[in-house]
Amino acid sequence: MTLDLQDPMTLAALGGGVLALLLVLILFAALKAARVAAPLSWQMSQLGQRVQAISDGQQHLAGGLHHVSDAQAKSQAQMMGLMEQRLADVADSMGEALEGSAVRTARSLGDLHARLEAIDKAQENIEKLSGDVLSLQDILSNKQTRGAFGEIQLHDIVGRALPSDAFTMQATLSNGKRADCLVHLPNPPGPIAIDAKFPLEPYEALRNATTEAERQEARRQMRASMRNHMRAIAEKYIIEGETAEGALMFLPSEAVYAELHSNFPDLVREGFALKVWTVSPTTCMATLHTMRAVLKDARMREQAGAIRRELAELCRDLERLGGRVENLDRHFAQAAKDVSEIRISADKAGRRARRLDNFDFEELSPDSPAPPLRVGG
Repeated sequence: MTLDLQDPMTLAALGGGVLALLLVLILFAALKAARVAAPLSWQMSQLGQRVQAISDGQQHLAGGLHHVSDAQAKSQAQMMGLMEQRLADVADSMGEALEGSAVRTARSLGDLHARLEAIDKAQENIEKLSGDVLSLQDILSNKQTRGAFGEIQLHDIVGRALPSDAFTMQATLSNGKRADCLVHLPNPPGPIAIDAKFPLEPYEALRNATTEAERQEARRQMRASMRNHMRAIAEKYIIEGETAEGALMFLPSEAVYAELHSNFPDLVREGFALKVWTVSPTTCMATLHTMRAVLKDARMREQAGAIRRELAELCRDLERLGGRVENLDRHFAQAAKDVSEIRISADKAGRRARRLDNFDFEELSPDSPAPPLRVGG
């Protein structure tokens, strides 16, 4: 068949067919869209429900967050209050600790200050002692002042050991020689002289010697000096019939005394032969105490007659005391008798008083017993 596109009927038929086809397509599309829209509508409904659930959850979450926020705020407030309390307690504790530490620090500073003052005083004493040592060295460097130093030390030792009337310092003997000290011992042995010697130069030379030759020379000087002192004492201060048969040489240094006895035994033996005994401050004190015992024994013998007289007087005093004790005993016996008689009279008076109190006027013999006490008629 041939269609004439110029024919209006053909064109109308073709237009109607096209229109019908379009309607079918639209209808088919609408049906298809309806089939597609139904699940989509359900999904949209489900989505809306989920959105609503999410909204409700958000509201619940907002409420929970608000509750949590309030609880957190309260907890934070409590925590802040507790922390403030703790901080206050810590501040008080720290304040007390700081105050105590300040007190202890002040006390420690005070103690430190006191110790520093003590150290300063000790330093002053050391400086003063250094000056005294220098002065002592100056004294010992001169023979005359060194001799005076020995005499002063000897006087101090003797004054401590003996009574003042038992010795004489710088005593002059019959030969015109003057002893540093004379101890008045009875015969025998008799007065004994003590002379102070201080051989410082030989001793220092011996101590400062560095070579054998120097030591030999220092020993020679020491031996010569000590021998001369011993012989001079034996010649000057041992006088037959006036003094004891020996004398004492006082060395005011324990070191010199120890050196003499340790390294110069020949000098010690020579002194024994000359009857000159060397003593140091320590041994001199011991020797003087022995002399004190001798003096005490001698004075006891001198006072033996007076002691016997005093004992006789003491015996007479004891006899008189015994007689007076006997008299006092008799007085006590008489007083006891008087007290017994007074007690008897008091008993009789008491019995009579009880009779008068009971209106019983019957005559009683002096020795009759007291009637029993009656109360009432």
